[in-house]
Amino acid sequence: MRKTLLLSALLSSFLLAQEAADTNTQQTVQHVLVAPNSNIDQEVSSHVCPHDMQGSKLKMKKNTYKQIRINAIGQGVAPSMTSSPAQAYALAKRAAIADAYRLLAEKIKGVRIEGSDKIKNMMVMRSEVRTFVDAVIAEAEIIETVFKDGLCEVEMELSIDPKQWHSILASR
Repeated sequence: MRKTLLLSALLSSFLLAQEAADTNTQQTVQHVLVAPNSNIDQEVSSHVCPHDMQGSKLKMKKNTYKQIRINAIGQGVAPSMTSSPAQAYALAKRAAIADAYRLLAEKIKGVRIEGSDKIKNMMVMRSEVRTFVDAVIAEAEIIETVFKDGLCEVEMELSIDPKQWHSILASR
């Protein structure tokens, strides 16, 4: 009996709250009593229609996602044997851009690491670690370039749509 009264009170309060929110439309409230041993779905569906309970349509926000921004700062050193300072700057900037692309690729796709050790007489004779990055980076923008004391730093930014980001993560 308590379940019946509780269900009836909840339904009534929901309908009254909808009526108070939208005063321009009139709604009738019908109380539904459900017997403890009866089939609830049959009795409720015969008296209450979901369209009657809606009153006014709720405004849903559209799924608006912001672009995901990934930043990287690449560094390049100017070679000492160049024919001019302009050539040194150009080479350092190119090296910094390549380094920034590599860092973006590492952030997006990850790094594959392989290592091997050669041991002889319980001593390490040779130790190697190799890293691999395999990615295609397109439409990255150079945000800032700073050249000071033979070191060039390039800050790059890549904007990715969240749907693309999910497909990138799924392919790892």
